[in-house]
Amino acid sequence: MGWFKQIGTGPGDGAGPRVATVRRTADGKTAGAAVVLGVDTVLTCAHVVNDALGRSMFEPRPPRLDELFVEVKGARKTEQYPARVAHWIEPRARDGGAVRDGDGEWHGDLAVLRIDAPPGWAPAPDRRTAMVPGQRVRAWHGSGHSATFADLRVAALDGPIGYLDGEGTGMAVGPGYSGGPLWSEQDGAVVGLVAAHFMPPCDAGGAPLPHSPQHLIRRSWGIPWQRIEAELRPLGVLLGEDAEDSEDIDRDEPAFGMLVNAVRNALPSPYSLGDTARQLALACDVGQGSPVSPPPIEEFVTFLLRHPRALAAFSEILRPRNPAATDRLLVAGRLSPTPLLLSPRERHRLHQLLRKVDRPVLERIPEAVREAAKRVTVPADGGTLDVLLDKLEELSGDGYSDDGEVRVPALLRVVEYVAVLCPPPRQAELRLWSDGVRVRLGIPEAALRERRSDAQDWSRVLRGRAPRKRVLVQVARAGRGRHRLRIWCDEGTGLRQVSADSSASYAASRAARELLRVLEALTPSAQDGGRPLVEVLVDRADLNLPVDEWAAQVPGEVVPGVLGVEFPLVVHCPELLRRHERFLPDWRERWRQLDSGETLVVSDPTQDPHQIYYELMGRLDTVRVSVDVPPGPRDAIVQICLAVGIPVVVWDRGRDTPSHVTKHMSDVATRELPDGVRIYRANARGTRAPEFPGRPVLAWADADRTVPRLHLSEPQESA
Repeated sequence: MGWFKQIGTGPGDGAGPRVATVRRTADGKTAGAAVVLGVDTVLTCAHVVNDALGRSMFEPRPPRLDELFVEVKGARKTEQYPARVAHWIEPRARDGGAVRDGDGEWHGDLAVLRIDAPPGWAPAPDRRTAMVPGQRVRAWHGSGHSATFADLRVAALDGPIGYLDGEGTGMAVGPGYSGGPLWSEQDGAVVGLVAAHFMPPCDAGGAPLPHSPQHLIRRSWGIPWQRIEAELRPLGVLLGEDAEDSEDIDRDEPAFGMLVNAVRNALPSPYSLGDTARQLALACDVGQGSPVSPPPIEEFVTFLLRHPRALAAFSEILRPRNPAATDRLLVAGRLSPTPLLLSPRERHRLHQLLRKVDRPVLERIPEAVREAAKRVTVPADGGTLDVLLDKLEELSGDGYSDDGEVRVPALLRVVEYVAVLCPPPRQAELRLWSDGVRVRLGIPEAALRERRSDAQDWSRVLRGRAPRKRVLVQVARAGRGRHRLRIWCDEGTGLRQVSADSSASYAASRAARELLRVLEALTPSAQDGGRPLVEVLVDRADLNLPVDEWAAQVPGEVVPGVLGVEFPLVVHCPELLRRHERFLPDWRERWRQLDSGETLVVSDPTQDPHQIYYELMGRLDTVRVSVDVPPGPRDAIVQICLAVGIPVVVWDRGRDTPSHVTKHMSDVATRELPDGVRIYRANARGTRAPEFPGRPVLAWADADRTVPRLHLSEPQESA
């Protein structure tokens, strides 16, 4: 072992593990148990979190911003803290599908919870090691009471599942044990988590059958620690656990040599090196070696390159003493992919501040990210706020600073954009945090102030943003290949009908020319280069009418004038909403959540369309549905989605499945879909057509904008 030691990885002391309690938010009763994972995190099963929040047991979606409560027994007393999901690995069947009620086994099912508590809130994490057959292990109920222990033996391992057989006397594993540690006394370590138990057989009414020697007795199963490591390590959750193991550091890499020189120049004496090493170990929550002798410089640098937040913590310690040396240190550190942006203290403080932010603002963080990070590629939201922040931390700075100056990192820019959405007290706290990180990184004050000014400009645009201009056109069939049109303009002051004769019928090319005539008459819009939104109003039988492909084929015209290529064109079916008015409140609420709501992907062609109705009734935060099934079930599913108030539905009117359209559009933010679909259509007709083989349709029902009362054809059957 080296000078820097991971706390909690020594031999067991026989006292057993630290069992945390996950409480139900509705009644405060025990939902399950958890294991202390890190300085501000615990690990439990995802189904325990679902139970605590009153969700269905195997709900696969992460809870996002919902909070629950975790109890941890400290040295003197038990404390209860609010927590939220930081990382989520949903329960999934062995084939990767959804877990159904009645399933006895499943994969995944892990949740890392971040605890809102002061530093030193809990004992150090317990040592962890692999589960092997034959181990004697002990489990506790989530309440943590000493008398609830159940003694078990690891009977067998089957990949990600460890089967556990209980002893014939004492407590048996049952409800409330899930998520708790499986403790091996012999190894002095946690070897896995309790996941589920097999109950004795019951009759048709649910009553236990009389005991028989043939019944399965006291068998349960758990998640082996080696499987937990395999699931969590790609997420970065376990980074830094092996800080004392330096075998995999390449001492020939440029960062190592430059850091050795930078540390030697910054800390020339053994006293300064030892004092700083002890401060660094404390900041990173790792154990330290000799209280007298310092670590070798090479080991000090190895720790900086192994622990992802050590370099930031070191620069935090060094900046007040030696700014120039800190700048050289940070330059060297950028040559390595390991160091992350924030120190442990800065990261903890940011999470504390965001917990004080009002939920409506938190729900707009994806919108703030898209606006603040336009010049870098922001990965798709991973499902939780913590995952999004972790991804932002890995991104580089923008391109505004002059050569030689440190750029403003993407995370700091996003925090500035979130701050302008907050009331003054929260805004000031977030800006003070940004200023502190800026000073530590050596970023010029003017650079951050410019980003702050950009954020303020954005907030003023939000407050005074004029609605996008749009042209609405009702399209009704008038015989083979001909259509009647009624056209309205909406330039932000209300609807204005511009079509004079609604009885005339047009072929597709002539109809396109009529629409282009109206579109050209609109004053330029400030958004999207002056392109207004074209909203095609149809009855449900014409949702697949290819209006976007209509071209104004005028002889001698230089450009073909394809409507869906030049303009963002969407379809809207007021008929379905009008005939199912009980869903109007749901529609408005879903539209309100447009920037933060969930997306449902429907890709099982054998699924009964009515099952989509049931699923959407249980997912009122779903704002967008992507339908990727063949035409028959596709059209029924689309109509159900629109009828129950889903404001945004995407599908491919072609016949190929899986669809390139739905896959491609999954990376486009919901609010940006009209423009994203227009660009796709343009690519599909140009030289890149083989790369864009789809025919996208976007149904778009804006609850903030009115539509005219239409006289639509009566449907043949109900949706």
